[in-house]
Amino acid sequence: MRIAVLVLALGLAFAPAFGGPPPDSRWLNGMDLSWAFPEPSPDFPPENKDAVKHLPGSTRSYTQGQIDDIYNPPDWYPEEHAPYPKVVASGEGKATPGCASCHLASGSGHPESANLTGLTADYITTQLHDFQQGLRTDPRHRMSEIAKGMTEQDVKEAAAYFSAQKPRLWIRVVETDMVPETYMNDGRRRYVRPGGKMEPIGSRIIEVPEDPERVTCRDPHTGFVAYVPPGSIAKGEALATTGGGKTTACVACHGPQLTGLGPVPRIAGHSPNYIVRQLAGFQVGARNSDLDQLMKGVVANLTQDDIISLAAYVSSRFPDKQ
Repeated sequence: MRIAVLVLALGLAFAPAFGGPPPDSRWLNGMDLSWAFPEPSPDFPPENKDAVKHLPGSTRSYTQGQIDDIYNPPDWYPEEHAPYPKVVASGEGKATPGCASCHLASGSGHPESANLTGLTADYITTQLHDFQQGLRTDPRHRMSEIAKGMTEQDVKEAAAYFSAQKPRLWIRVVETDMVPETYMNDGRRRYVRPGGKMEPIGSRIIEVPEDPERVTCRDPHTGFVAYVPPGSIAKGEALATTGGGKTTACVACHGPQLTGLGPVPRIAGHSPNYIVRQLAGFQVGARNSDLDQLMKGVVANLTQDDIISLAAYVSSRFPDKQ
């Protein structure tokens, strides 16, 4: 059983760089997880690509078009990290954009990508190799294509860079029964619609920027608020700490603070939508390594409510909040 929980840890801690809608067959027992696999809204407002942007405390400026250039992502605060290796800054041509374009210079990423902070270089290397070998895929095969375009030196340099980035408090989890109406932009990132209209949250997690303008600029200092159904955190805590009679307690391998033990990575403080995508993927066998097969039993009895509750609790945890 401990091996099975380890597999859950490995799968959860490295999500695909891009979300996407899986076929309905990937959702069990009538689940509707479309909100965690977003598509651009048909009426999303486009950005002015010529607008020049600035961020507090940065001496740099970029147009929105430069910010959105995935082969030359912005570096607002170069003094805060080691120099970019080439693969992080600009990638390896058309198939491989710069890693920082999705995961940010900080490694914290956005809900549609993965948070790479707090992972070891060995772990990141293993996951990239799995993507290259087809043992891991994402719904749009985007991360698989990116990994296959990386050289072994790229893998080594990316793993070294991101493993050096420290986790930061990035997600604020709020329980509520009503949420603002939202839309998805062409980058599959959710924003609040103008006008202030509200709607029931239902059986969803709605994750939006704390500061939309700064997030659109790919600010590595600005995170997200995640709205979750009332009672989710307490339900998730029971599952994570005891298993609730239907699964194995997350704390068995991730530790009491969910910050990892030995080779098992931290899951505390990650995007709840990203965690939902990974749990759903395990349920339907989206992972194909030998160890991944063991996860089928671990997640088999989780309902949509269980998945949402676990994601809410795990995302609400961080070392300074215990």
